[in-house]
Amino acid sequence: MLSKHIRMLVTRSSVSAVYKRTICCSNILYKKKRINPILRTWNVLKGDFQNMAPNFQDNELRVLNSFPSHTDILVIGGGIMGTSVAYWLREKSGVRGVNVTVVEKDPTFSKSSTVLSVGGLRQQFSLPENIQMSLYGAEFLRTIKERFGPDADVCFTPNGYLTLAGEDGAHQLLDNHKLQKSLGANNIILNKVQLKEKFPWMNVDGIELGCLGIEKEGWFDPWSLLNLMKKGATELGTRFIHGEVTEFLFAESNILVSGDEEGARYVGSNEVVIKLPSGEEKTITFSVCVIATGSETNEIAKLAGIGTGKGILSVPVPVEKRKRYVYKFACRDDPPGINTPMTIDKTGTYFRRECIGGTFICGLSPSPEDEPQTDNLDVDYDFFDKSIWPILAERVPAFNCLKRQSGWSGYYDYNYYDQNGIIGIHPYYHNFLLATGFSGHGIQQAPAVGRAIAELILDGKFQTIDLTRLGFDRLIVNKPMYEVAIF
Repeated sequence: MLSKHIRMLVTRSSVSAVYKRTICCSNILYKKKRINPILRTWNVLKGDFQNMAPNFQDNELRVLNSFPSHTDILVIGGGIMGTSVAYWLREKSGVRGVNVTVVEKDPTFSKSSTVLSVGGLRQQFSLPENIQMSLYGAEFLRTIKERFGPDADVCFTPNGYLTLAGEDGAHQLLDNHKLQKSLGANNIILNKVQLKEKFPWMNVDGIELGCLGIEKEGWFDPWSLLNLMKKGATELGTRFIHGEVTEFLFAESNILVSGDEEGARYVGSNEVVIKLPSGEEKTITFSVCVIATGSETNEIAKLAGIGTGKGILSVPVPVEKRKRYVYKFACRDDPPGINTPMTIDKTGTYFRRECIGGTFICGLSPSPEDEPQTDNLDVDYDFFDKSIWPILAERVPAFNCLKRQSGWSGYYDYNYYDQNGIIGIHPYYHNFLLATGFSGHGIQQAPAVGRAIAELILDGKFQTIDLTRLGFDRLIVNKPMYEVAIF
């Protein structure tokens, strides 16, 4: 089964669908049987796997204590996206499946987008792919105890999302709602009279419609989800390494690539240098590499020549850090009730309750001219006072008397091309895949994206959700995948 999967991957990824390249091999290469690196590793090790005792897991955990010289699949980035990829690779391939290693430079995740997010889950998007990924995420959370055991809990709060629109955005809100319903979402449209009846704490001036999620929407604890998936991946045999990838090692082949430079030979990589916390550097070879490093993806991609080369390699990964603030405040004067949904104002300002007291969190993406510096995670409280509080107080009169308590900030892996994820095989490197650029939606899409990447590697194509339109190829042919009227 493994041989079939790997051959499908190589066949699919050897030729870009949007940047046709003719690969010409020498006569020697035509006559010589070429074996894919994963197949070679499998042929060497399969006897050992087959002869393993029933306590396979214990045997493998002992191996995990040593630094490997080779791994079938190397995942760079141990946040929720990379961990999800690792989990699904092991879950799908089974005990005798592929060897997976995850490299993460900060296992505390102190600056990780994963643990600093507000953990929202919604289907209120305008792109079918985003709706489907969120629906998959909702089902994953619903069945999480079946997958990870009876104690598994991510503290899901099923209060839904409420998206508000003024007169100019009402028509698009309706169109989005129809698409969401057709794909399986459960939400309803409320006019301003219905909004006021259902949410008497709301000032509906300037609001025409609202879209309210009835089920499969709400928020959860990102840290809990990350730990559950990491525990699951580890128990299935994934190796996690504390280290930083500092270099890719390259080798020139006898394969000629037309469409780039005349007579250019394909230069690929299947080896990286990893710097350990001690300062020691080690190398590890791989057959497939998945880059899932969030806001730092562009820097890692440059190490592989992506964005610094010629032809296809001149196209960079359009992902950068964007700092976003989250503020916590208290409102004791008749605040919105405990069933208050995550409410997104027509301005993009959002708020929701935090716990069962009169405590809330809120935020707003700044305008392009007000984008904060990303060299630290300091919180700008003036931004709350001047840009957010006036909007909150207008929409919810009780918030005139709120008291700001604290705040934090985190980084988006912001895709400045079209603000949507980049998922799939790189069109030049047949053994490099990307899962990045989710621009604030990654935590809810991680279960679906991890499975999608695993399907590409093991099955040779997307099986559960077709995410072809979100591939790197769209950057080359300049076909952005924009959301419409979505914050």
